Amino acid sequence: MASSRTRYACGLSALTTDEPDTDAFARAVALEAAAIDAGFALLFFSQSLVEATALTDALKTHAPALRYAGCSTAGEITPQGLEDGHILAMLLPSASFSAASTMVENLSSSGMDKITGEVEMLRRSLRGNRPERAKSTFALCLIDGLSYAEEAVTSAIHWGLDDIPLIGGSAGDDLKFETTRLISNGKVASDSAIIVLIATEIPFHVFKTDNFVPTDEKLVVTASDPDHRIVREFNAINAAEEYAASVGIVAQTLTPLSFASHPVVVKVGGEYYCRSIQKMHPDGSLSFFCAIDDGVVLSIAQPKDMVEATRSALRDVENRLGGIDVILGFDCVLRRLDARNRQVFRDISELYRVNNVIGFGTYGEQYRSMHLNQTFTGIAFGERQAAE
Repeated sequence: MASSRTRYACGLSALTTDEPDTDAFARAVALEAAAIDAGFALLFFSQSLVEATALTDALKTHAPALRYAGCSTAGEITPQGLEDGHILAMLLPSASFSAASTMVENLSSSGMDKITGEVEMLRRSLRGNRPERAKSTFALCLIDGLSYAEEAVTSAIHWGLDDIPLIGGSAGDDLKFETTRLISNGKVASDSAIIVLIATEIPFHVFKTDNFVPTDEKLVVTASDPDHRIVREFNAINAAEEYAASVGIVAQTLTPLSFASHPVVVKVGGEYYCRSIQKMHPDGSLSFFCAIDDGVVLSIAQPKDMVEATRSALRDVENRLGGIDVILGFDCVLRRLDARNRQVFRDISELYRVNNVIGFGTYGEQYRSMHLNQTFTGIAFGERQAAE
């Protein structure tokens, strides 16, 4: 299909396509940006469809003045629901939104104090542009989902934000686990993060939802490689064998689907958070999407009804805002896999469609000071409030 356009009452506009013609898409983005006077755009793209450099080159040619930030995905959420193999652009009109962004490269060798400093510079920049909007600001984080740095980066960003809410997602590469890409104003990078501060007159609400409850079944990490998020042993037994025995399946049959269907959780500050397993290695060790270390106690989690849990969360958001106009959502790829396994993929997709969710499938989610897994995080926008 050619690119499709969806405009929302709050002024935001979304463009999507499943065609690999980056020039045609960039032209459509440029036309829409001019039509709604957009000063900033968010872009999410499947590397199975287009390369990051082809997309940035096309934007440089056709929309040279448009500032943007974006990343590669593990699936997209378009106005039509859950999709694969698409490009999605979300354009922010200058009349209602002010944005300031920066890309932090070489995360593996960057000091976290540098990131906190970048956040403080963005805050000053945003205050200088439209000081009257500064009190109504949120932060977005896009980060290489294969960087092993999400916890430290999320914490460093949160440290510099004060009370500004943070939301975001880790870039994916369609479950290849090879290379993810981030793009920002002509730059293309891996091992990097993009921080975006957005001030707006539109009412918004930041939220998260998941669908699991902890059981009494415990797995204690007794041998690990924290730098690479690899667990070699649980309870002094080979990690894959002990995990498989705990969830009642055979270790040799473990797949990403198994891990999505049987999550493990850790208790932090009285709340449980998912610590999802990425893959099994030939020696029976397990790679995780989140930080892991010796002594960490994990609980096997029991999944709840994903559709009902998500519907309840969206209903709560709607009540808080007095109506949802559009949601920017970051949805863990493991939820997508689990939805397929439980045959509720179409139900979740329809739930996202009717609630105007757009966004992408992630390798991890950021919410306030936390890096999460197997969670849907989002920022919901209401309609523009009438002037009093």
